[in-house]
Amino acid sequence: MLLHGGGRCCSHEDEKTRWLAGVNLGAARSVSRVVLRLPAGWGARTQTLSLQAGTDGSTFTAVKAAAAYAFDPAADNTVTLTLPATVQRWFRLTITANSGWPAGQLSEFEVRSS
Repeated sequence: MLLHGGGRCCSHEDEKTRWLAGVNLGAARSVSRVVLRLPAGWGARTQTLSLQAGTDGSTFTAVKAAAAYAFDPAADNTVTLTLPATVQRWFRLTITANSGWPAGQLSEFEVRSS
């Protein structure tokens, strides 16, 4: 899923936690990784992220516990979350800290199959 057609998605400066909902694969599918990107020209930053998933869009369980991830321009500002193979339809990303801005930031959220 590409957020805002390549635009940027971020929470307001006064929102310390932001989750992005609505990554709907249309049907439950086997997923093994999620790729997150920031614009290539942005400076380095570390964001604390966690990932939840579910099959019905209302009940979510953690598939990746909260951890700090480095977005580095030398690596195209890309972070890949490797998951144990899971069959899910909906994905939700929570960002609770960001060293480069007072709120979470993300430009692409890709859910990839095994």
